[in-house]
Amino acid sequence: MSQKTERPVLSGQRIKTRKRDEREKYDPTGFRDAVIAGLEKTEGDLDEISKFLHSAGNKLNYRRYGEVLFDILIAGGLLVPGGSISQDGEKPSTNYCIFKAPEDMESMRNHEQVFVNLMRRYKYLEKMFEEEMKKVLVFIKGFTPDERIKLARMTALWLCNGSVPPSVLLVLNNEHLIKDGIALDFLVELFVTFKQEKGMASLIQTLKKGGLESKLMDFFPPNKRTEEYFKQVFLDKELTEVIKLHKAQASQEAKRELQQTLIDDMNDEKPHSEITTNIKEFAQKTDIPDNEIIVIIWSTIMSLGEWNKKEELVTDQAVRHLKGYCPLFQAFATTDRAEMALILKVQEFCYENMNFMKAFQKIILLFYKTEILSEEVILRWYKENNSVKGKMHFLDQMKKFVEWLQNAEEESESEDEQKNGE
Repeated sequence: MSQKTERPVLSGQRIKTRKRDEREKYDPTGFRDAVIAGLEKTEGDLDEISKFLHSAGNKLNYRRYGEVLFDILIAGGLLVPGGSISQDGEKPSTNYCIFKAPEDMESMRNHEQVFVNLMRRYKYLEKMFEEEMKKVLVFIKGFTPDERIKLARMTALWLCNGSVPPSVLLVLNNEHLIKDGIALDFLVELFVTFKQEKGMASLIQTLKKGGLESKLMDFFPPNKRTEEYFKQVFLDKELTEVIKLHKAQASQEAKRELQQTLIDDMNDEKPHSEITTNIKEFAQKTDIPDNEIIVIIWSTIMSLGEWNKKEELVTDQAVRHLKGYCPLFQAFATTDRAEMALILKVQEFCYENMNFMKAFQKIILLFYKTEILSEEVILRWYKENNSVKGKMHFLDQMKKFVEWLQNAEEESESEDEQKNGE
C-alpha cells in the first residue's frame, strides 16, 4: 500500500489576510496631528480651512475620528475629561479654532459657515456633532469665561441653523455646572444671541421643542431658585418672553396639580366644605384666577362620571351627577367672569362629546335653578356668544328658555315701575 508523501512547506510562509479583517489601531493623537498640520498651512483663512477640511476627508478617517475633529475646530486640540486639552505631542493645539477667535458676532458667523460647509459635505458628521456637543457642554466648567461666551454664541447659531437639536442643552442640568451659576450664565448668553439672530418667538419655540420650558428654574443655583431672582435675571437681559413662558408653564403645572388634588379629595368623598377650603388655599398660593378654577372643577367632576352611550339617557344621568356637586360650583361662581367661563366650558364639553349635544340646555337650567348662573350672564352669553363650537345648535336649544328669562325680566321691571308709581 502506497503512502502519500507530505509536500514540502516553505519556511516563513505568510498567511494572507483580507483587508476587511485588518483592524486599524485607534490613534486620535495621530489624527489630531494631521488635522492641526493642515490647519496651520491655512494661516487661519476660513475659506482655506473649509477647502482643507473638504479635501482631507478623502484621506483622513472622519467616520472614526469625527468627534476628535470637532474637538480641534472648537477648542483647538484633543479635549480630555474636565475640559482641558491633551498636551501629548510636539504640537498639541492650534489657534485656528473657535476658542481663539474674536468673540464678535461677525467672526462667530464666519466660523459657523466652516461647520455648516463641513457637515453639508460629510452628512454622517451631523449625528457625531450632536454627540460632540453633549460632551463639550458638560466640560464648560473647565473652559475660561471668554471661551464659554464664544461657545454659547456659537451654540446659539448652531441651534438657529439646525446643526444641533435644542435637547442637547438638557446636559447643562448638571449639579457641578448649576451650583456656581455656570449653566445659567451660559444659557442666558445663548438666549440673548438667539434672540438677536432669529427673534424671541423662534427662541420660545426652540425651548419648547427641546423640552426646556418646564425646566428653566432647574438651571438656577439652589439658593437662588426664587421667582424674584428668575424675573430679575431675564429682565436685565430684556428676555421678558422667557419670564412669560415660565409663568405659563408654572400655571399649567399648578392646574394639573389642582386637578389631581380634586380627584383625590372626591374619590375620598371628603365634604364639599373641606374641598372648597383646600381649593381656595391652593388658588391663593398659585394665583390661579376664579374663571380657570371653575373650569378645572367642571373638567374634574365630568371626568369622574361613567356615561351611558345612549344620547336619550345621558342627559338625565349628567344632571343627576352634577346635582351632587352644585355646592362646589356655587362656592366658585362668584363673579360674572367665572360664570361665563363655566357656560363656555359646558358648551365646549357638549360639543366635543356628541352624546351630550342635547344635554346643554338641561345643564344650564340646573345651574340657573341652583343659583350658580345668573340670568344676566346667561342672557349675555346668548347675545354675545363668541364660541364657534356648536354655536347655532346651542343658541337654538336655549331660545325658549332665554325668551322666558326676557319675559320674566320685563314683567319684573313693569311691576317695579307700578310700585314706584304708587
